[in-house]
Amino acid sequence: MFICFEGIDGCGKTTQIKLLEQYLSQLDVRYVLIREPGGTLAGEEIRSILLHKELKLSSETELMLFIAARAQMVREIIRPALDKGELVLADRFMDSSVAYQGAGRMLGMEIVERLNRFAVGETRPDITIYIDVPVLEAVSRMRKDRKNDKIEVESLEFFERVRNGYMKLIEKEKNRYSIVDGTEPVEAVQRKIRKIVAPFLPNDRLNRR
Repeated sequence: MFICFEGIDGCGKTTQIKLLEQYLSQLDVRYVLIREPGGTLAGEEIRSILLHKELKLSSETELMLFIAARAQMVREIIRPALDKGELVLADRFMDSSVAYQGAGRMLGMEIVERLNRFAVGETRPDITIYIDVPVLEAVSRMRKDRKNDKIEVESLEFFERVRNGYMKLIEKEKNRYSIVDGTEPVEAVQRKIRKIVAPFLPNDRLNRR
């Protein structure tokens, strides 16, 4: 089972994944957690390039680096884990490039989707949990946390385009997406996420609770 978390920066995605990890550990459920970009030796090197503040990468270069890291992640980590029947949790996957580079950077959602198909093949999330927050709130959270990487300092207009990109993806693949309101208290958001994930967990583990 392959479960992916998506959302604009500042939505609380990483916090919720950590809480879900704690829950899965309590249930003694084996899982593999991946983040994008990264996870592999090549992916971590690509991540350092993408986050390097002195490198002025073009939007096209940025996109291709994400795609390259993803292709390696699929073949080195995700596919082997799924083939062994393990649960894979992803902190972002292919939809992030469609929303951020395709819509946000205005490279075109369709071309990014085609590149994704080439990079990941048939390896796609079974379910994608999208944590939704208004752009103004997300940006306010980022500024409060004093985050300052290349993406997080983008304009409100950029994040509006990204969120709109996600909304278009959700409209196209309603069966794959589950939307969670990220403006609710952290504990309430986590309860909803656990409810979404529960049907995909082994029954013998859930019966322990």
